[in-house]
Amino acid sequence: MAISINEKRCPQNHPCPAVRVCPTQAIIQSGFKAPTVDQNKCVDCGKCIRYCPMGVFSFAS
Repeated sequence: MAISINEKRCPQNHPCPAVRVCPTQAIIQSGFKAPTVDQNKCVDCGKCIRYCPMGVFSFAS
């Protein structure tokens, strides 16, 4: 599995809460742009999915 991002759901006007909770620092955000996921660091723990209030993150199938 991998984590995917739906940029259309991200308001991109605030610090992404998933950046703080990612245990491997795989969630990256530049300024207030939509976050990205470094798939090489991501361990698919799902914390970003649980902490994002906008539902931006999901497991890709």
